[in-house]
Amino acid sequence: MIRVILGLLVGGALAGCASASVEPVTPLQDVSGMPEDDQSRCAFANRADREVSETKGPTARFPSVRRVYGVVGDGEDRRRVLLCREADTNLDGVKDIVRTYNDRGEALNELADSNYDGKIDTWITFSRGRVTKIQLDGSGTGTPDETRLYVAGKLSRVQRDTNRDGKPDVWEIYADGRLQRVGVDLDGDGHVDRWDRDAVALRAADERERERERAAEQRGGSEAPSPGAPPPPRPP
Repeated sequence: MIRVILGLLVGGALAGCASASVEPVTPLQDVSGMPEDDQSRCAFANRADREVSETKGPTARFPSVRRVYGVVGDGEDRRRVLLCREADTNLDGVKDIVRTYNDRGEALNELADSNYDGKIDTWITFSRGRVTKIQLDGSGTGTPDETRLYVAGKLSRVQRDTNRDGKPDVWEIYADGRLQRVGVDLDGDGHVDRWDRDAVALRAADERERERERAAEQRGGSEAPSPGAPPPPRPP
């Protein structure tokens, strides 16, 4: 049930907000008309080693993209490094997606409120610029009930908590991004009781997965990758 993003979700939504037609507004203290609380998750307040820039799209009432830079070095070696970027993808004045970076410009983590209810429901983890884990909250509890694990950029395993008891009860195993088998915990002990390799069931599960991906793309701003091709990190 991919709805943002990872991929966090930044990404297509951020690129749209930061297109050639945007109106740059810098620095932060020069921005007027800001909401009292835009739910920023970038750490920059009262930090002398941080610089902040804001960008406002042509239809936005408030600056919709914020970039936070770390200032490193002294004198001629002084430079800025992008550490955090967040965006208001539905232009309501509240930041709903944030991505953090290391000092080499590689993505670290992404958080997103994909349904705009004010709560984070998507968590994406990167390693060396690649997606390694996506966690989703489809029940609105504030904790993930679906986890997707990636190896070498391809979906490897999915585990879901379908009965909302806090424990996974469905496991999906993938090879080269394609579903191979599905395991189900029938008695709630946290272990697989039945592995399903039936071709019809696998095709149905695979199609459901792809339907989720297509629905996310139609909603726009999705950052989570398709099973075979997670998105590369976006440049600053």
